[in-house]
Amino acid sequence: MHRRSSQDPRSIVDRAVHESVYATGEYLAKHPSWGVENSFWKARQILRMIARNGLSPRTICEVGCGAGEILRQLQLNMNVQCAFHGYEISPQAYKLCQQRANDKLRFHLGDFLEDEQDQFDLILLIDVIEHLEDCYGFLRQIRPRSDYKILHIPLDLSVETVLRVSRMERMYNPIGHLHYFTKETALRTLGHCGYRVLDWFYTQGLLELPVRTRLARLARPVVRLMMAVDKDWTVRLVSSCSLMVLVS
Repeated sequence: MHRRSSQDPRSIVDRAVHESVYATGEYLAKHPSWGVENSFWKARQILRMIARNGLSPRTICEVGCGAGEILRQLQLNMNVQCAFHGYEISPQAYKLCQQRANDKLRFHLGDFLEDEQDQFDLILLIDVIEHLEDCYGFLRQIRPRSDYKILHIPLDLSVETVLRVSRMERMYNPIGHLHYFTKETALRTLGHCGYRVLDWFYTQGLLELPVRTRLARLARPVVRLMMAVDKDWTVRLVSSCSLMVLVS
């Protein structure tokens, strides 16, 4: 099942990544829930993208599935015949997945790119590519593995984060982002890797998810007003959104 890629003997996920914070347990120590509390919201955004483009996938794979809760939420809201697969390189996250597994929802510990025989109707890359050293190589290698892909990409780069260096540092440690995108650079990255962008929309986590700081609570009504006036300019000024993208 786990066969090495003929294109790259080590696969596109470098050995250093497997020995990184995700595989050693360091990431889990900093994020004990592995983001489960936001999974329902993320699944709802994915379902929105699927519905507005009339997709009817029979097989869905999430690469970098974490604790597996996004896939569980999707399974609860989609055709019962749809088969779901989740791939995760972290042994700790894989252990969390097992309590969610069933006949139509299966999880795999290892590098998705090493399982060359597996093909899917839809692949999900939810908050993944910003963590990969060689996101370009990964995107190119994964492209033939499904008809469609849905990506969720944080838009970390804004006037706010350029001026507030401490905010950018928090994205690197402990969140672990290696790449920082705007809407334009994210879409250009996908095009450069050979993808055709079919649809995209902003997801407004700052306005819809629970916030942890008083500053974020105070910022909410201001950002909501700004978004009502001009979404693109708001996103350029303040890191308040992520990008949900459908590609083929």
